[in-house]
Amino acid sequence: MVSMDTTQLQGLIGMLAVLGILVLMITPAVIGVLHERRIDRQIKEAQERRRAGRPMARAA
Repeated sequence: MVSMDTTQLQGLIGMLAVLGILVLMITPAVIGVLHERRIDRQIKEAQERRRAGRPMARAA
């Protein structure tokens, strides 16, 4: 059986805490990038519809 001493356990807890904080800091940025890509895609589709002469659908 593998056992961890106090130093190893503290190191593991510290590493997990740092990874958790990193995830908390990166998540809003990733969500923002995905949101911007969706908006850019919608703008591009609207511009293509306008060039094709098709009426644009109204947002509900």
